[in-house]
Amino acid sequence: MHDSTPPLSHFHYDPNWDSKWDCNPEWGTRHAARDISSRVAYVNLGDNRFMSLHRFFLDNQILSDESSEVFALRLTPDDVKHARVFRLQAGEHIAVIDASSDYFECEVTSFDDDLFVRICAHEDAEEMGPQVILLQGLAKGDKFDSVVRHATEIGVAAFVPLVCERSVVKLDKKKAQARVSRWESIAKSAAMQAGLRSIPEVAAPASVEDACAMVAGATCVLVAWEEAHALTIKDAISIALADTLTPVQDARVAVVVGPEGGLTEAEVDCFVSAHDNAYAVTLGPHILRTETAGLIAPAIAIYELGGLQ
Repeated sequence: MHDSTPPLSHFHYDPNWDSKWDCNPEWGTRHAARDISSRVAYVNLGDNRFMSLHRFFLDNQILSDESSEVFALRLTPDDVKHARVFRLQAGEHIAVIDASSDYFECEVTSFDDDLFVRICAHEDAEEMGPQVILLQGLAKGDKFDSVVRHATEIGVAAFVPLVCERSVVKLDKKKAQARVSRWESIAKSAAMQAGLRSIPEVAAPASVEDACAMVAGATCVLVAWEEAHALTIKDAISIALADTLTPVQDARVAVVVGPEGGLTEAEVDCFVSAHDNAYAVTLGPHILRTETAGLIAPAIAIYELGGLQ
């Protein structure tokens, strides 16, 4: 078993969100170990064979609770479509991450209306390791979609859509809910494609002030700003780890990227003044588009924490 606490909870505590986590089995909290050794073998999650399998995430099914040797997976309609695109046949193996965030290798036994499988192996999960979340300014068109898709692929653990002074996009509550649902779907699809062990969380759009409170528990907050010329992401992470005596594997890094037009000086000051280890950082001498910075900045942070290597 591993810690399935939602990524954003490692950065802040908001009691108003507890009920949402409690009723969502995908996020949940740590589950008690279950003895299923009589039915499956245990293998290492890092096994290349497991990583290469088609991967499915279950929202409301815990495989170790299944009493039958052969049973149907409770897939969403979109996942059923994915499975049909893969043209899964009896005898093929797939990777399944269930609602308690346990990992299984399963063999397809049949696929007509439902996908029936049997468990072949229960995978040993890796430790959580360092996490990077992205607070990305809302942008026009499908730019945020692109950021969520590609940043998920490189390992960003969670996303916070940021409502900034220069944000062109304005979302009312209904539109915001629809966008978040879309971004969650994109993150899930990208996580399946990239072979990730979990789906990144997508928060509701937040103001700069609310976002500052959300990342209060972060090891450091890195604000990408074109007016910052001296401090790099590498140096800022090194300073924060040393200052907080935090091992790399326990690091929780929040990366902030503005919308088109960038962050205002007041918004940068808000982030920097709200956290002891918040820094305005440079991404180099070039001016980047928001969707480019939204990928480059977290990628550098992930690399400096030992990822993408």
